[in-house]
Amino acid sequence: MLTPADRILATVLHLRKLATMNLLGQLFDLTAMTICRAASQEVRPLLEAHGHRITASTALWVPETQALLLT
Repeated sequence: MLTPADRILATVLHLRKLATMNLLGQLFDLTAMTICRAASQEVRPLLEAHGHRITASTALWVPETQALLLT
């Protein structure tokens, strides 16, 4: 189960394009669908309602870099 802080973190990481839903699911030991639901149905609408717009990161992430997060 995702805590409120985990939901926000997962949403921001995804919106910043720093992690895929699949990677976030692995990191939080959940399915990508659970992460997607938390981001799209719960956190993102709240962020938008309060005027927060999360833009994509300009950082370059490659699959090898993301894989390091899982070890």
